[in-house]
Amino acid sequence: MLDHPTDTEFRTGFVREPSALKHCPALVLNADFRPLSYYPLSLWPWQDAIKAVFLDRVMILAEYDEVVRSQREAIRVPSVVVLKDYVRPQKRVAFTRFNLFLRDEFCCQYCGSKGDLTFDHVQPRSRGGVTSWDNVVAACAPCNLRKANKPLKHSGLCLRRPPFRPTADDLQKAGRRFPPNHLHESWVDFLYWDAELDA
Repeated sequence: MLDHPTDTEFRTGFVREPSALKHCPALVLNADFRPLSYYPLSLWPWQDAIKAVFLDRVMILAEYDEVVRSQREAIRVPSVVVLKDYVRPQKRVAFTRFNLFLRDEFCCQYCGSKGDLTFDHVQPRSRGGVTSWDNVVAACAPCNLRKANKPLKHSGLCLRRPPFRPTADDLQKAGRRFPPNHLHESWVDFLYWDAELDA
């Protein structure tokens, strides 16, 4: 059984930089057949997927048409692999800028605009507000400047949704709303397997 990874180990262990995923990335599923992460999507470079197959750490569920060859054999490149040992998801969600933006679905919590975001203390720090899940929201620069250090009720702004401490499940659900630019057809059933089917 794998040890419980820290948030950093989890991301570096199962989520790779885009430059390493240009050709034939493999979708990595936990032993329960759910992706380890939706945003960013848990992908391995094909080399790591093949290495994990030979180390007997994963099973191949789907393959690309591409083949790689060694001196002794040829193997089709995996497109979906599932871990043989379950990795327990982290229950605690780290309070980071990325996770804050993901919780708020990458839009300003005052006007709803997307794009160049920063964060805002709902109760300004100059008035005793703390930097916490319950007091910080994603905000665009114009709304942030407009609110300045005023209390919310004196700023002329309204929150679209009160700030809250998300669970890991909340962030997984939020991440599913932002599919990557590239989705291989072999991944789709595993990414949306628990979505309701059309009648």
